[in-house]
Amino acid sequence: QVQLIESGGGSVQAGGSLNLSCEVAERIFHPISIMGWYRQPPGKERDFIANIISAGYTNYAASVKGRFTISLLVNKRTTTLQMNSLKPDDTAVYYCNVRYNGEYYWGQGTQGTVSS
Repeated sequence: QVQLIESGGGSVQAGGSLNLSCEVAERIFHPISIMGWYRQPPGKERDFIANIISAGYTNYAASVKGRFTISLLVNKRTTTLQMNSLKPDDTAVYYCNVRYNGEYYWGQGTQGTVSS
């Protein structure tokens, strides 16, 4: 079992920025192959936002490309999501997702609220 610790959610006005962080809480014995972010707006399903693989390649949903940037820290256990030019439609609970040793794990979620 892998525990993920998320931080960085909050409330901002439209046009503002938030930076989310997700860290693997305990010592790991295998490389993390993929770290990513999903979000679930109120009353909607959870959707993919972005991911990054261990080699540094990134993927983004069309709705966030150019505004959000996913990064993998040097320790290879922490990913960040820099969210700029935020819109009210970006309001959601943001979840970290990690693939480790063939299994997928989820963070507890952090709320991001964007007001108009």
